[in-house]
Amino acid sequence: MGKALKRGMNKSKNIPFESLSREDAINKVVKGLRKTNKYENIEDLITLFGLSSEELLENGASYEEVKSISGILND
Repeated sequence: MGKALKRGMNKSKNIPFESLSREDAINKVVKGLRKTNKYENIEDLITLFGLSSEELLENGASYEEVKSISGILND
């Protein structure tokens, strides 16, 4: 095993794994839409889970917030 591979494997041991459910992802996206820096990490969550506008609207996002990210939603 080469040095670079050993370093890469040792780095991943120290990073805590975060499990994320679909509901948690939806809540993070809705909270992210309300912040001033809107597109920080929500685009990754939307594409990873394939979220739709209906799911976001049901969980408290306003119509204007959802309309602003309509290009990345799966509808």
